[in-house]
Amino acid sequence: MAGSGFPQTPQATQRLETAHRRIATDLPTPECLRMQQALSRVEARAMHGQLPMVWDRAEGHNVYDAQGNKWIDFTCSIFVTNVGHGNARVRRALEAAVAKPLLHAYTYITRERVEYLEYLLASTPASLEKAFCVSSGTEATDCALKLMRLHAVKSGKRRRGVLCFEGNWHGRTMGAQFLGHNPGQKEWIGHVDPDIHHLPFPYPWRTEAWSDPRGFFRRGVEALCAAQGLDPAKDLCGLFLESYQGWGAFFYPEEFVQEAARFARENGLLLGFDEVQSGFGRTGELFAYQHYGVEADLICCGKGASGSVPLSMVLGRADIMDLPETGSMSSTHSAHPLACVAGKAALEALLVDGLLEQGRERGAHFQARLAALQKRFPGVIQHVAGRGLVAGLILRDADDKPLTALCDAVAFEALCRGLIVVHTGRESIKLAPPLSIPLDALDEGLDVLEQCLADCLARMGEAGEVGA
Repeated sequence: MAGSGFPQTPQATQRLETAHRRIATDLPTPECLRMQQALSRVEARAMHGQLPMVWDRAEGHNVYDAQGNKWIDFTCSIFVTNVGHGNARVRRALEAAVAKPLLHAYTYITRERVEYLEYLLASTPASLEKAFCVSSGTEATDCALKLMRLHAVKSGKRRRGVLCFEGNWHGRTMGAQFLGHNPGQKEWIGHVDPDIHHLPFPYPWRTEAWSDPRGFFRRGVEALCAAQGLDPAKDLCGLFLESYQGWGAFFYPEEFVQEAARFARENGLLLGFDEVQSGFGRTGELFAYQHYGVEADLICCGKGASGSVPLSMVLGRADIMDLPETGSMSSTHSAHPLACVAGKAALEALLVDGLLEQGRERGAHFQARLAALQKRFPGVIQHVAGRGLVAGLILRDADDKPLTALCDAVAFEALCRGLIVVHTGRESIKLAPPLSIPLDALDEGLDVLEQCLADCLARMGEAGEVGA
């Protein structure tokens, strides 16, 4: 783990204790460093690179190690624990299921599976008529690709083209990496799928995308079709969007997505959304695509679906979901009984316990605080992207140079002061507090972030590493 970019020896910290944080040791702790070394000997390095800390337990909005340190968590364990770590409703459901016991059932029928899917579909938009559960987000997006191409076969399309977007990310399996844009991350495959295409993304610095969103989409797709010799009605079968672009929490202009949906309807394309990171209340709506005022044919979910154990799913129109033959889309842990009871409990926490509404209220306050933070550091925070309780701070200097080193420094400094943020490894700091976070804890975390940014800027400015 020496290549993680974070200190490999304990760094002196200021001891502190507040209502929501406690720093009792230097960081990283000797125990953390010992565990890092042990993992380096037995585990592939592809699993490594996170902030140097050892999670011992996590409750609500806090994460604890075994040495007495306590952090405010602005990551939700990478967008999983939207309803809070160790949510009481989810824990009770899992405890009851384990005590039953029913720890596995393959794809045989269980009451847990029936009850969860009935509740899920009753709680989601009417256009989503059927669903099936799998285990990971990348598995769900792979399944969506298969469904779009099965639809192409049924529809008599000449080719099975899928439109995706520059910069979007859909997972690490082969189909998901084809759908994603990053060329370097799929060099291992040895070829590209000639029927997966990527359109320009409407980043906030592309002024034409925001002054004329509909035109920006149309010009992009028309240029692609002309360059590739594509007839959209014959050669394209799907349009697949990450509901917001993950690394920076970039949303599309609403009119851009509406024009994309219109194009899909005109040419017989399925409209799909990757909601793996954005789903289950993160943005103030149950699903982020609902901000755009369109109906989806397919959506892929994961992460926050259960608030705990591995659970992902595809939801969509019944005629699309029933395209595969009986038994052809399942996997070993599909609709695992523990995952189903956790999923139902997490959704109840959002809808019955009021966490969806609370997250919407907290989100408005959160976004206002971040807008004020940008005003304090206008020469460094180029953009604040996001909605609800997700945000990306995009740090670039006056020459538009990415301030990746500053982001790394802020992430580690925040760790040393009792706050965990999402370390992206690039010029963004991602933030995702749980929907259950108390307002004073949210403000305390934001105060810590602001002071860390100020102090890191001052320190790096003095060293000539970044302009103040």
